[in-house]
Formats: sequence, C-alpha cells, structure tokens
Amino acid sequence: MGMDRNTIIGFALLAVLFFGYFYYTKQGQEALQKQQTHIQDSLNKLKPKTDSLIAKTDSTKKDTATAQLNSAFKQDSVSNTEQLTTLENDVLKITFTNKGGQPKIVELKKFKTFDGKPLILENGSFNKISYPINTGINQTAQTGDLFFKPQQVINASDGKSTVTFTLQNAQGQSIEHQYILRDSNYMVDFNIVLNGTDKLITQNKINLLWQAQAQQVEKDIEHEKLQSHIAYVENGDYNFEDLSTGGEKKFNKPVDWVTLKQQFFATAIIAKNKFESADIQWTVPKDTNMHVIAQATSNCRINVPAGSVANVPLQLFYGPSDYKILKSYGNQMQDIVPLGSGIFAFVKYINRGFIMPVFNYLGSKIASYGLVIALLTIIIRLLISPLTYQSYLSGAKMKLLKPEIDALKIKYGDDKQTFGMEQMKLFKSAGVNPLGGCIPALLQIPIFFALYNFFNSNIALRGQSFWWAKDLSSYDSIYDLPFHIPLYGSHISLFTIFAVVTSLLISIYGMANMQDNSNPVMKYMPYIFPVILLGVFNAQPAALTWYYTVSNAITLVIQFVIQKYIINHEKILAKLEANKKKPATKSKWQERIEAMQSNNQKIQTLKQKTTKTKK
Repeated sequence: MGMDRNTIIGFALLAVLFFGYFYYTKQGQEALQKQQTHIQDSLNKLKPKTDSLIAKTDSTKKDTATAQLNSAFKQDSVSNTEQLTTLENDVLKITFTNKGGQPKIVELKKFKTFDGKPLILENGSFNKISYPINTGINQTAQTGDLFFKPQQVINASDGKSTVTFTLQNAQGQSIEHQYILRDSNYMVDFNIVLNGTDKLITQNKINLLWQAQAQQVEKDIEHEKLQSHIAYVENGDYNFEDLSTGGEKKFNKPVDWVTLKQQFFATAIIAKNKFESADIQWTVPKDTNMHVIAQATSNCRINVPAGSVANVPLQLFYGPSDYKILKSYGNQMQDIVPLGSGIFAFVKYINRGFIMPVFNYLGSKIASYGLVIALLTIIIRLLISPLTYQSYLSGAKMKLLKPEIDALKIKYGDDKQTFGMEQMKLFKSAGVNPLGGCIPALLQIPIFFALYNFFNSNIALRGQSFWWAKDLSSYDSIYDLPFHIPLYGSHISLFTIFAVVTSLLISIYGMANMQDNSNPVMKYMPYIFPVILLGVFNAQPAALTWYYTVSNAITLVIQFVIQKYIINHEKILAKLEANKKKPATKSKWQERIEAMQSNNQKIQTLKQKTTKTKK
C-alpha cells in the first residue's frame, strides 16, 4: 500500500482532533477553575462579617425552633433522640433517621468501591432533605432539625416496603414523610403529606433544600471528577454542567429533576409534578485526602395543591448510571450516561444504535469482557472493510502513478498551479480518487469518540478483569512510578504501550511505502500521532486501550494480506492505462475548478508580461 499525501493528512487530522479534544477539555476546566477561584476570593473578603451574622441568625433560629418544638410539637419531641430505621431490597439498603425524617446512609448492595469496600453512596451530615414549616406567628423551623416519630416498616406481599415518619402538633396539624421501596429498584418514592397545609406552609409553596455529597469510589479520583457532572431536565430539555472547581445554575422554568452524577453512580431528586423553579450550587474540594468528588446544594420550589390536606409526590434515586435501568423510569434520566456531547454529540446515536446493542448481546453470550471488546472491534473493522480496501487500492494506484507525477514536477518546476491542474487531469484520466486514502482515517474519528464515551461510561465494565488489567473501566498499571511525569502520569499502562507500538508499526510500514518522503514535515507527521497516544491514553480505561491495540493489530494484518495477496499491481496498472484511453468526461464542478485555474494562470502570465514591459 502506498501512503499518499491525503492519507497522511487524514491521520494528522485525527491526531490533531484527539489532542485538541483532550487539551481543550483540560484548558476549559482550568480557565473555569481560575474564574471560580477569583469569584470565591472576592466573596471571601465579605465572609467574616457575613459568616458572623449568619452564625448568630442560625443560632437564634435554632433556639427559636427548639422552643417551639417543645410547645408546638410536644408529642413527637419529648426525648429528642435519634432513631434509625432501615428499608432494604436486593440492590439497595437505606438507613433513615427520624431527625428530619430523611435518609441518612445509602448502600448499593451489588457494588463495591475500587478497593473492595461496601459502596456507600450517601453518608454524613452534609446530605440533607429539609424545608421550612410555620411553627407560630412569623416563626418557622426547618424539618431537618425536628424529630419525627417513626412508624413501623410495612412489608407488602408484592415486594413493596414502606416506612412513614410523622410530625404532629397539639392542634392536629401534621406532616408525614412516606418512603416506598420496591424489589430490585433503585428509585424510592418520597411523599410529603401535609394535614393543615394553610397553617404549616405559606402561599402553598415549599422551598425544599436538597444536599448531596459524592464520595470517591473509583481508583483515580481526578479521572472520576472529569467524568462527573451536575445534570438536570429543565422545561423538558436535558443538560449538564461540568464540575470544575464549583459553580451554580439557576432554573426559572419547570424542572423535572436534578442529579449529582459521578462516573458510574448518581444521586437525584425528582418531582413527579415538576419543581416550579430551582437553583443548584456545587463545590469541589481541592484536598484529595477528603476523597470527595463534589458537594451539591439545591433549592427547589414546589407548588402545593390547595386544600387543607395535600400530597407532594417526589422520588429519590440512588443507583448506578446504567442506561437500561435509567431508561426504564421514563423520565430522560438515561441521558446522564455521557455517550456523546459537545461537537461530538452525534456519536451518542452511534453508541445507542449500534455499539451498545452489539456489546450487550456479546456480553450476554461471552463471560470475558476482554473477548467481547475484541469481537466488537472485529465487527467494526469488518463493517468498514470495504472503505479500507478502497483506501489501500487508492494508495496502490497513487504509487503506480508516482513516476508520471514526478515527470510532471520536473516539467513544470515551480509552477505549482499548472502542476496541480495537470495532476488533476492525470488522476481523472486514470480514474483515481486523490482523497480515497484519507476516508478511512476520517471515518475513525466518530468511531473513536463514540467508543471513548462508551468505555468511560459503561458500568458493565466496572470491576471486570482481563489479563493483567484488574478493572477494564480504569487504567491498567504494570508499575506505579514513585514520581509524576507531566502529560504522562505516575504509572505505566501496558495496553497503552501496546497501542502506541502497534501505531508506530503502522506508521513505519506506511512510510516504507510512501510515494513522496522528500518533504520533512510529511515525512515525520505519521510519528506524531503515536506519541500523542502515549500521553492521552495512559490514564484512559483499559477497555479503550485494549480496543485500540486490537484494532491496530487488525490493521497490520490487513495491510500485509491486501498488499501481498489481494492487490494485483499488474492488473491495476493495466486498468489505469485502459482508463487513460477512454474519452475524458468532466463534471460541472471539475469544469468550474479548471476554469478558475485557467483564469488564474492567464492573470499570472499577464502580470509577468507587464513586469517585463516595464523593465
């Protein structure tokens, strides 16, 4: 196969896009970090006075709430002691506290952290669900500070478990927090039932505070942060925000749900009847020793139905960002699985329409996901094999035309324009497509980015081992370095090395068959791509680097087989000569190009004559 100039341009473009994608992502986050830091520094200057005032106000409010707690809610606040109640199914275990009548600890039973510990999705004092209620004239208290009375857990025969927390005052007004958990389900129904609505809340509105904290559960906390975001559906449209170092978002239109989404897990609050409006703020601790990905605080405004008794139907989701599971809820939550966004948003359709169904089918038949990825790679390469063959055929034709192209260069010398016209005529007469060599390289761009998103977000790969890789969803490491190398990392990924070496072999083979290696830029361009891969791929999931290794190995085999056994150079040469003898036909586009080139040539000739006359 001859590596023509357009093939090299195709690979160069591929390399630039890869590098640009990751560089732009990193630079964008750094710029946002600087902006958020500047804003935070400005706010910090105001903090001493503000924090002091807030502290005093909070202290006063809590004292008031406690006093009103004793007078207004005597029945349920005699002891003011915390009691824990558990709801559990085969996938989820939630421990509730009667303080605020809310979840306190959430464990995903089917998953473990990267180091084999129980995966606790929610724990600690930061996580909270609370809203203000009226406890007297111009006096309020947060439900999160009040002690509810827990009722006995009800386990129904259909697998539904229910627990209710009640808060009641002497006048008979009451609040119920009802939680319903079904078998094999990560979604929890959360109903707020108000009896005496007009007395308990103002203007039939609830301002619900929802706080969630995402703990590190994957091996590489920095990569986990890159794959995490704040997601939401506003006015029926899904969108998300990168975490960076923090940020905020205000929603003035109805909101279906907001989510704190980690790489493979998510915590969300959903309003069945939509939140009237909402806002969310999030922070990302700089101290990695805290092992916290992000903390999110959302204020959600809810319209409560008129009447003395009202029910506010909400839902809480604690679970994996599994596309199939999330899609079953019918509320667009499957969109939190990042299968394609930004300028490559269209690749999500490649993932949803082809890669995901094929991968899931193979995964249902084959135990090893390493073999599944290898078979998926083979299938993809088979599908694009007709274009690959045409690329090699185009390269062979271009190589056979090299002597004639060299003759044109000598004939026209520095007259690049005339040389270009004559070269196009030669290609046309021989029936050669000069762009044929770069089409497969360009086709790999959407395929690569589809797989990049797929392997970084596919929870099925999490914890799956293959050869030395303990987890295909994270990088494989054969040696952890005692230091950090800029743009590379602090570990050595063997699959990345294989991917780089096979890419280099492809480049070396291509250079050996290159038509024109006199241009130093074009000569060394193919080697740039593998070098970029070494830095970009080292922290990527082993699934991605294993895919690229298999794909490169297939390319090397195909190159050898097609070059040695399929492409017949004598037949191609005979066909080229036959094509030259056929009457030349020109497309309208080609006629326009040639007319423009001819006009430009006349202008240049006229300028040269004018210059000579002046002399």
